[in-house]
Amino acid sequence: MTFKLTYSTMFNPPEEMHTRFEAAVAATRAALGATHPLYIDGAEVAGVGTIVNHSPIDGALLGHFATADATVVQRAVDAAARAYPAWRACAPSERVRLSHRVADLIDERVYELAAALALEVGKNRLEALAEAAEVADFFRGYADEYERSGYYDRVLPDDPLTDWRSHNRSVLKPHGVWAVVAPFNFPLALAAGPTAAALLTGNTVVAKGASDTPWAVRLLADLLRDAGYPPGVFNMVAGSGAVVGNALIDDPRIAGVTFTGSYEVGMDLSRRMAAGPWVRPCITEMGGKNAVVVTANGDLERAATGIARSAFGLGGQKCSAASRVYVEASVAEALTARLVAAAQAIRIGDPTQREHWLGPVVSARAVAKYEDYVRRLALDGGTVLCGGTRLTDTPLAQGCYVAPTVATAPAAHPLYAEEMFLPILMICPVRDLAEGVARANASPLGLTAGVYGSEADVAYFLEHIEAGTVYVNRPQGATTGAWPGYQAFAGWKGSTSTGKAIGSFYYLPLYLREQSQTVVE
Repeated sequence: MTFKLTYSTMFNPPEEMHTRFEAAVAATRAALGATHPLYIDGAEVAGVGTIVNHSPIDGALLGHFATADATVVQRAVDAAARAYPAWRACAPSERVRLSHRVADLIDERVYELAAALALEVGKNRLEALAEAAEVADFFRGYADEYERSGYYDRVLPDDPLTDWRSHNRSVLKPHGVWAVVAPFNFPLALAAGPTAAALLTGNTVVAKGASDTPWAVRLLADLLRDAGYPPGVFNMVAGSGAVVGNALIDDPRIAGVTFTGSYEVGMDLSRRMAAGPWVRPCITEMGGKNAVVVTANGDLERAATGIARSAFGLGGQKCSAASRVYVEASVAEALTARLVAAAQAIRIGDPTQREHWLGPVVSARAVAKYEDYVRRLALDGGTVLCGGTRLTDTPLAQGCYVAPTVATAPAAHPLYAEEMFLPILMICPVRDLAEGVARANASPLGLTAGVYGSEADVAYFLEHIEAGTVYVNRPQGATTGAWPGYQAFAGWKGSTSTGKAIGSFYYLPLYLREQSQTVVE
């Protein structure tokens, strides 16, 4: 892809991109319905059951995907444990080379990967292409950072002894077998990013995707196989969290885990990883209830554009999606009108078609949750201003389509505290910037946040906001859009277990443990 596609630049791509994506979608649709095994110890494994995977776009059969049980999970961990000693001893430069090889393969297959993501998740073409391209940047960026760091092997000063030579060194070393548990919304990027980090640093991996999106993690397995990773270094299983996820986490040979998903599951996982004979590292990204503060000094057109993109992109199914808007009362009516107009103007339909910006939500379960949230919005003083309905007109009736929804509600409304993960935006007037920031901070989650205002407003916001990733006066997305190498993606409070950011200089050391070495001659 010659055009540098990121979440910030994806609004005006070249015509070639559309032509190549449409060709990839046609070829991918023609091959749907295949059987996809698990990948364990360098071999295809049939598994013990099957996920029959259908597209949320139109119900089309995507394929039959093998599932694991506890015995198969044990087999995958066995393979990773056997492969670990040789992989740990592998030259870091070779691990870097393989990481770059994966990135090169992604570049070659980016349209094929994007077509699968669009069909499986319901992403529009730009979101799907961006996710696929982001994966290449994870593998390249982490490899380059690992090299820049000197592979985390640092010589320290000798001890100040007169009659001995005492040499000191600090080395970061891998932990062992690492579990990666990925979500449905970015099923390739959020499986691949942690996998790239774990493998580069000498750990071996067993990865599990979400039951709604098993295809993406299977595609990651294909990439790593074709790049030439040794058998057992990367293994892929699929199935429910209750069976496969628990079997993976409960295996005492799992040395660490990276999880992306809900706050409730992430907190439970963190406690379980801390409950053994020693605390095992647990990297969790647990979502957000992301707020935007708009002052009377803000550019309302820019604010409406950025908020709508963040609230409704991918149907609000992003941990970084804008969910709450706190706007100074003097401009609340004007901003609300702009946001309603923006929501009503969104083109909805098959996201593989160029004219549609918004596709379906991921499943019928998500539709049912949406309908329940709309019902609850109307309680406790809330008012739905637009949307609030499932879209059932032909040809949308066969898919999982819902209308982007804008609502107003008093500050005490309970849904201001609940991560909905759907295209629902709530607006609350406030007295001033200080109240807006205080209400934004009144959440156990602190992933992303945005502000639109003057230079003084921005200074106050940046000093007081409790979120790990913040955006200022940004029309490309009020709370969304981090990209490896451009923005680190961090969370605070209940949004993370580490306080460190994906794609930052501080991420790779999370997969390593320090050893201080003193050698006396």
